[in-house]
Amino acid sequence: MSSLSLFCKSVEISLKTGTDIRDITPALEQLIYDSQVENGSLNATMVGSTGSLTTIEYESGVVSDLIAAVNRMAPPDLEYAHELAWHDGNGHSHVQAALMGPSIVLPIRKGRLKMGTWQQVVAINHDNRRRQRTIEVSIIGTTV
Repeated sequence: MSSLSLFCKSVEISLKTGTDIRDITPALEQLIYDSQVENGSLNATMVGSTGSLTTIEYESGVVSDLIAAVNRMAPPDLEYAHELAWHDGNGHSHVQAALMGPSIVLPIRKGRLKMGTWQQVVAINHDNRRRQRTIEVSIIGTTV
């Protein structure tokens, strides 16, 4: 008989000065294994206002393309009101992260993330300095 389970953990990741993109799929898969959830959902949120989560095909061409697209959406060399107030040079970082979003929800089926063959979950640092990022993960679903 299966039962409903809630499993919560954090993932810590070091990211270089933005835009830095890292594959976190293996860490999330490990948490699913640890949770023993067979079918359900994984909810992940990056803590902080200058980081985001998404899925891509994690290969150098797509990574480069995404970095270029993010920098076109909110170019680092524009003047931002945030910088006029705080003088920290990262106004673009906040805008980029807000446009990308800090959270992702993914299905779990048969104890694995249900994603496309070439799809990976990535963490992105948009800030103008290195960051140690915390990603809060909640897994809810049925266990056998």
